[in-house]
Amino acid sequence: MYKIHFETLGCRLNQAESEGAARFFTDSQFTVSMEPFTAKSFDESVVLCVVNTCTVTAKAEQKARRIIRMLLKTCPNSAVLVTGCYAQVEAEEIKSIDRRVCVLKGQQKGKLADLPPFLKAFLEGESSSLNPERIAQKVQDFFEEGAFSSSTQILKITSPFRLATETFINHSRSSLKIQDGCNCVCTYCRIRIARGKSVSLDAATVLERVKALENSGQSEVVITTVNIAQYVSEYNGKRVRFAELLELILQNTQKIGIRISSLYPEIVDEKLAKIFENPRVRPYFHISVQSGSDEILSKMKRPYKIEAVYKATALLKKAKKNPFLACDIIAGFPTESDGDFNLTMKMLEECGFTFVHAFPFSPRPGTEAFNMRPMVPNYETDKRIARLEEFNQKSKTAYINSFAGQVLPAVCETVHRANRSKIVRDRIIIHAVTENFLHCQLIFDKGEENLPKAGSEIKVKIIRPLEKDEKTGESDTLALLFSL
Repeated sequence: MYKIHFETLGCRLNQAESEGAARFFTDSQFTVSMEPFTAKSFDESVVLCVVNTCTVTAKAEQKARRIIRMLLKTCPNSAVLVTGCYAQVEAEEIKSIDRRVCVLKGQQKGKLADLPPFLKAFLEGESSSLNPERIAQKVQDFFEEGAFSSSTQILKITSPFRLATETFINHSRSSLKIQDGCNCVCTYCRIRIARGKSVSLDAATVLERVKALENSGQSEVVITTVNIAQYVSEYNGKRVRFAELLELILQNTQKIGIRISSLYPEIVDEKLAKIFENPRVRPYFHISVQSGSDEILSKMKRPYKIEAVYKATALLKKAKKNPFLACDIIAGFPTESDGDFNLTMKMLEECGFTFVHAFPFSPRPGTEAFNMRPMVPNYETDKRIARLEEFNQKSKTAYINSFAGQVLPAVCETVHRANRSKIVRDRIIIHAVTENFLHCQLIFDKGEENLPKAGSEIKVKIIRPLEKDEKTGESDTLALLFSL
């Protein structure tokens, strides 16, 4: 069996699309690996590496280039196929890295569904000595020449919703993409350029896919979008926005849990908050905020004012008892003053956010903010990022402590033998995620039996916070298995 390796960078959408593409390869009898390689890895059996990239920051693109070059060394017999948002905006730059590199632009990612049977037939027709440069050229020719003639067929094969799956290789929780692209004109954002205008998966197909996930045994589905506020469809002749869609999902399924990957504050109203009260909607909400200053939000061309964030968080806390509230913040946006940033810190405290995904401003080519002046000095941006990280440590620790001694439902993500810490060396470590997104670590003796399997539902008793080690990826909460 020929081996395909996936490396995925960036958002939950990319993760979902990689899982969908992997399923098409396994359906064609390829072996698929999705655990990230390191510079110490070496695998001569891989014939194709697929790198699903991100372009949200310059660092994301640098990481993609580093991974591409690493794969060229660690998989010497493999071609490297690069797709995703970075591939959409910088295809020629990526191709120039090496003759073994081929590119599929992100907006055509759906073509990955058609590649496996073609690639398998080509590989089986070659001699025993496979040439990775020839593989790369054949894959590139397949995408560019395409065995696709009619415009109807082209629309079908490039659909952003083709890469759906009911089985997941590298994730214990399923994901479903219901919307892609964005019609906003945020001045800092390159993703809207890479993914194009907003498109939505029709409501009937959403229901069909959620039911299929439930029937396949999935305990939870993560609803993923680029801009959830722009979801729009029809169902039985009626206009459907996200609130109506979520209501339909809950009415037409029995037990599958629903987690929302990201919210825009302006869509959280009384109606949506009422729907969120359903116990199957997970008490975890991530809000796209970016700044606590109306002046900076205006310069970012965000479609809301800070008042909407205060209103949204109040409604979410009313809908769910002590929910996990996360948000994105960009520090050091051009012209951001100390006063603007202090408004952001004030907003984080007053709204009761648990965690902040903090990003230093990254000027992206092709965006309005790329040429905005004055720029905030790097040293000042670094200080603001440090303040956000300090807020995270304090807020997340307090949130975990607020659940100490409580029993929470969770999904088991990984089960493995520990080999890092002297204290837990050679013991069994289980990582699980609670319904409110606490990443828990459970420790067991090596010989213990009847341990839960990855993907299973368990209950955990929260003990205390752990210091998270960014290098080892250790979880942030110590917990005990309560019952199976």
